[in-house]
Amino acid sequence: DMTECHPMPLCVSDRLGPRRRLTERLSIRDRMPQVEVAVGDRAAAAEAQPSPAGGRGGKDRHVVALVFRVLEPPTAEDLQAWRAFAADHGVEVWLQPKGPDTAWLLSDDRGGSDAPQSALAYELPEFGLRIPFLPTEFTQVNFAINQQLLARAVRLLDPAPQEQVADLFCGLGNFSLPLATRARRVVGIEGAPGLVARARENARLNQAALLGKAGEPDGVEFRVANLFEFDATSWQSLGRVDKLLIDPPRDGALAVAQVLAGAAQRPRRIVYVSCNPATLARDLGLMVNAGGWRLSYAGVVNMFPHTSHVESIAVLE
Repeated sequence: DMTECHPMPLCVSDRLGPRRRLTERLSIRDRMPQVEVAVGDRAAAAEAQPSPAGGRGGKDRHVVALVFRVLEPPTAEDLQAWRAFAADHGVEVWLQPKGPDTAWLLSDDRGGSDAPQSALAYELPEFGLRIPFLPTEFTQVNFAINQQLLARAVRLLDPAPQEQVADLFCGLGNFSLPLATRARRVVGIEGAPGLVARARENARLNQAALLGKAGEPDGVEFRVANLFEFDATSWQSLGRVDKLLIDPPRDGALAVAQVLAGAAQRPRRIVYVSCNPATLARDLGLMVNAGGWRLSYAGVVNMFPHTSHVESIAVLE
């Protein structure tokens, strides 16, 4: 029974009341187990336009997407209510009948070459980047802390204009693209084909920022690979890697750590970002004790305030 939610941006919290009233009117309200929220930065050109509902702050700097999980088809009246809510509050309304890849953006028409596109994206001003994403794609949940995490990770890895960098578990390019503004070449590896496609598109959209770096760039490349089955051959296929960034899910990067513990050709530095201190400690212990790596730096980032979870970061030389 909520009327506000302080961890959320005001543009989301201030709409909880109207969203409750919307849900109460829907015929399938008992068949909607969740509403997922995604928030992005509004593009500069769009910010100049007045927003239908800007929360307490007036003009709304953010794009808000609401993904309604629906277990049975909505009625025509339900669809009209959602459309009216989207128009009145300046939000994107998505419906998700099954898995995340079935979510679609509600509009007057579906499909075809003129199918609507999400305006969701986040800005990385330090690197001159804008990263589009869909509401069901993985992004860091705390966009303000993500900016600080990226800045710290890039400073710690310290890629030079002539160096080649690999980014394992790269997702949609959250670390790869900032690194590509500093390094000669970046190779991003990710197991989810959809995220790799998104990363490639994000590289294309940010081409000007990537080509504006020092040196003669070879660019950024993204590949699909199962990093939980990483082996010596996988490592060799990357070619020369001067520096390495790893940002795995909660299961960690045990297969990668095993390869790096025994590899003859090694990057000079590794930055390991983790959302699970237990698997981070396991992987670092293997690399230090069995592989002779030296842990030179470690810290935490409060990505998830008021929870037991913490983002960790470590540097290996």
